[in-house]
Amino acid sequence: MQYIGELAALFTSFCWSLSAVGFTMAGKIFDSTTINRIRVSLAFLALLVINFLVLGQALPLNASLDRWGWLTLSGIVGLAIGDFFLFRSYQLVGPRIGLLLLSLAPVFSTFIAWLFFGEHLTLLEIGGIAVTLAGIGWVVLSKSTTTVDKEPTGLSTKGLLFGVFAALGQATGLILSKQGMAGDFSPFAGTIIRLNAAIIFLWIAAILQKNATTTFQRAKQEPASFGWVAFGAFFGPVIGVSASLFSIQHANIGIASTLMALPPVFMLPISYFFFHERFGWQAVVGTLLAISGVAILLVI
Repeated sequence: MQYIGELAALFTSFCWSLSAVGFTMAGKIFDSTTINRIRVSLAFLALLVINFLVLGQALPLNASLDRWGWLTLSGIVGLAIGDFFLFRSYQLVGPRIGLLLLSLAPVFSTFIAWLFFGEHLTLLEIGGIAVTLAGIGWVVLSKSTTTVDKEPTGLSTKGLLFGVFAALGQATGLILSKQGMAGDFSPFAGTIIRLNAAIIFLWIAAILQKNATTTFQRAKQEPASFGWVAFGAFFGPVIGVSASLFSIQHANIGIASTLMALPPVFMLPISYFFFHERFGWQAVVGTLLAISGVAILLVI
């Protein structure tokens, strides 16, 4: 099917926008570390069932060690470390701006490719970076008001910085995943390998910090927030991440990553209707400018 990879990338953006809502709502009660542990655990269990039903085995044990290595490293960098910064960004600056900062991921992908694969930047690519950063700056500096206490109204420096770190983690994780998904390999199988690495990393850290039991207790005490994490886990690491792996298998990674950077556009109506956020034309134009810059950088 023509453009199936591009359509999968668009679907990924939509799923990540929905997951941002779930994790933001859960972040009113849970800290980012608790959210990360719970959502990875729920997604892992869901994918065990999906892989067993679709592929006949819960874990792809027949995959090569090389594939396991790339996807494991991708899971640690992207899902464990990168998403920790993303959730903290959601809590500190809200999902719309958090996702807008995440749109820097394609820019970082270009720099990583230049550093490690010797790909040089053209003047057009430099121009794309400038347009993207200008758009992000426009939105971040634009004024908005929130009529209900559901989303942070201030712009924390730490939150903005964490959003940038999240973009760097996603960019690195996507490049590593591209290596691990070479050939014809199930996206669900690739996702569970990534989640396997993330879940081990996160729970070992929890045990060493002696707060693993606290995670279960908090989930039991706050069923509503647990439900929001489950909502985010389904649309994020289960469906969204699997769709992203499928996309990079069937589309140019530049085009795919550009389309995956569209959640800020999806978040505009979501923020308006769900969070009752009011923003001016500057936010709309800035968001479109940022996405246009990413398109210049990686598509044109």
